[in-house]
Amino acid sequence: MTPRPGAGRRPRVLVLIENVPLARDHRLRKQAAALLAGQVEVTVICRRDPRNKSCVPGVRVLQYPSPPEGASLAAFAVEYAYSLTMAAILTLWALIRPGFDVLQVASTPDIYVLLAAPCRWLGRPVVFDFRDPSPETFEARRGRKDGADDRAAYRAVRRALLLLERYSLRAADRVLVVNESLRRMARQRGGVDDERIVVVGNGPLSSRIARRPASPVLRRGRRHLCCWVGLIGPQDRVDLALRAVGHLVHVRKRTDCAFAFVGAGEALAAACQLARELDIGDWVSFPGWAQEDLVFDYLSTADLGLEPGTEDYVSPVKVMEYLAAGLPVVAFDAEETVRLAADAAVYAPKDDVAEMARLIDELLGEQARRDQMGQVGQARVREFIAWDHQAGRYAAAIGELLRLAGRCE
Repeated sequence: MTPRPGAGRRPRVLVLIENVPLARDHRLRKQAAALLAGQVEVTVICRRDPRNKSCVPGVRVLQYPSPPEGASLAAFAVEYAYSLTMAAILTLWALIRPGFDVLQVASTPDIYVLLAAPCRWLGRPVVFDFRDPSPETFEARRGRKDGADDRAAYRAVRRALLLLERYSLRAADRVLVVNESLRRMARQRGGVDDERIVVVGNGPLSSRIARRPASPVLRRGRRHLCCWVGLIGPQDRVDLALRAVGHLVHVRKRTDCAFAFVGAGEALAAACQLARELDIGDWVSFPGWAQEDLVFDYLSTADLGLEPGTEDYVSPVKVMEYLAAGLPVVAFDAEETVRLAADAAVYAPKDDVAEMARLIDELLGEQARRDQMGQVGQARVREFIAWDHQAGRYAAAIGELLRLAGRCE
């Protein structure tokens, strides 16, 4: 992306993201770095993370305090309203000083399109980074309710989210998706033409395709280690992985493996409680949120990576990290997980924790097979999953809109 001669300043992109702070949003950090490399100024509006103040050098970050979280529908509405209000104030500030040429909004939630519409009226093209479908994410996080009033409220919220999603998809000049399932959803639910959809994967940087020396202390005295890494939310189905561990230990009598669930999130307390109920505390640990170096140590020490997610539309970032570290994967047969990992993983039918336990047991006993699967996974990342293969598509999509706005050649 080359700034247009005589334009007076470099082109500018404003990114609105709500669900996580910039320091914990690896996709946005990679996008920002790709834009900076193309001589584009980047401003990000996001939640503040008091635990982690790192950011992308050169990116201007406008932060607001995180809203209170709760499990009720009322708390859900308050969270949305608060985030939208704070983002609106900061967007107005960014529009006045220093200004921007392209606006990028990310899901979930799909509320920022309400700010995108006025920007389009002012001639700013809009990009919608369609990461996760809000209706499905809401259903996974909040669950279905049993009472008549709760069911009615649930249906009303889901209808509203579907409308917001459709409006977000149709209002955008370009829609970014991470996989073919979301491309299909954008076409079917949003009526988006193929020429407005750009598939930009979320793979790790090629520099992360490596395996460090193992750190045996992380095995906690066991022969083997299996890892799960990520944000622990209800939609991530850590509960299924824990039930598979329980079956492995108590039914299949495999007791020589430690299991580390590395991460934090709203479902962490429930996961810890379930581990106690399943009586697997001697085998399971929850180290909490870990800095990148410690995550690498876990992945380099582990024998297997676990992916208990069941949603077909999700391309799990954790699976990409497992593959980059040379870890074979045990997962459920969700569509995008299978497309992503291919022969670097083995798959149980969705929700079949006994079969997941059997596959874990089987692979732990086959070192040569694990090594071969790990090599396959690293090759997949190196050859087409890595962000190095995706960054050009992203930069080209933004560059096209900047050209339409007259900001670059």
